[in-house]
Amino acid sequence: MKVLVVGGGGREHAIIMKLAESPQKPELHCAPGNGGIAKYAQCHAVKATDLDGMLALAKELAVDWVFVAPDDPLVLGMADLMRENGFKVFGPSKRAAIIEGSKVFSKHLMKKYGIPTAKYEVFDDAGQAIAYIREQNTYPTVVKADGLALGKGVIIAQNEDEAIEAVHSIMEDRIFGESGAHVVIEEFLTGPEVSVLAFTDGETVAPMISSMDHKRALDGDRGKNTGGMGTVSPNPYYTKEIAEQCMREIFLPTMHAMNGENRSFRGCLYFGLMLTPDGPKVIEYNCRFGDPETQVVLPMLKTDLLEIMEAIEKQALTDLPIEWKQGACACVILASGGYPGKYETGKPISGLDEKGQTAGAAVYHAGTKLENGTFLTAGGRVLGVTASGETLQSALDQAYAAAKQVSFEGVHYRTDIGKRALAAK
Repeated sequence: MKVLVVGGGGREHAIIMKLAESPQKPELHCAPGNGGIAKYAQCHAVKATDLDGMLALAKELAVDWVFVAPDDPLVLGMADLMRENGFKVFGPSKRAAIIEGSKVFSKHLMKKYGIPTAKYEVFDDAGQAIAYIREQNTYPTVVKADGLALGKGVIIAQNEDEAIEAVHSIMEDRIFGESGAHVVIEEFLTGPEVSVLAFTDGETVAPMISSMDHKRALDGDRGKNTGGMGTVSPNPYYTKEIAEQCMREIFLPTMHAMNGENRSFRGCLYFGLMLTPDGPKVIEYNCRFGDPETQVVLPMLKTDLLEIMEAIEKQALTDLPIEWKQGACACVILASGGYPGKYETGKPISGLDEKGQTAGAAVYHAGTKLENGTFLTAGGRVLGVTASGETLQSALDQAYAAAKQVSFEGVHYRTDIGKRALAAK
């Protein structure tokens, strides 16, 4: 069994590590991969968005499975291309991946099918967007670029000046490129945020353990938005009753809505939720495993991931009981100095063993490269130090103890990951 995982970050490392546990003992490949992944899979220098290059690689390796992990190749249609060429694929079609690829599409879908979400309006003209903002005169307000923007295409404006600046920077300065051709302006929701990843084969939805992300760069949820500075699972705000409500009102209706639009979704569907005073509402969908949520969800999975992939491929997910470990999991992200702004790379990392790991935790490499036997920094988010425990506090204690063993010039990380989750208990 040969599996090619597309991507090269912490999420992909977590996927590789989980696949490596499979009783089926697959031969693992990754493109492009990174320094840490190279210790567990054979890495190939093909960009994740190079559809033709990836297809050529899959053919050359004669793989059985292609696991398309990032959003951009899915939105570009990599899963379709692989399926057309006879490969089994984990990941949705281009038609289904639009649920993340266009926020305008997903908001209209929710409105059409009565799935709870924030009130919104869509604009393709900056002047009209600004007029609407002034007319609403309600803050904070949320301004979103329509397309993909590396998880950073959302600006929460605290006042009129910030909201107008957000529209100018997205629509006119195109800070997110063509993703900013349209904007969604929506009401600001309040309440605890919850991330729920779910396996789905288009007929069955199997939610995974919930998690809580920490998007802001600094302690106390201050600083700029990032791709995620840490996560914990499960999310204590996500009770059994809320889970049942989400299944009734959000998860199943979303799957049925996509089927109704002839966009059947197979793979991992991510629900970004806000538990508002009016009940759970969808903030966003992702068409793939979240990063860094994957780093605290997959370690808790007991069932063979390859078996789940096979069940989704055969649309037999309903027949497979998916089991999860008890306890909790915590991930602390070690980031480059300056991230999410400008940062330097190429800094030697100390405290890792020859496999890129450290005692007491799993280290998922997000932005590293391996040169002459030394791990160097190669991204903004560098490492995800992850530990499991019987309680969230024990998982956090282990993760932070391991994080302290690892260092590189300029390293910074939040010291309060999981604090809100502990306070909720």
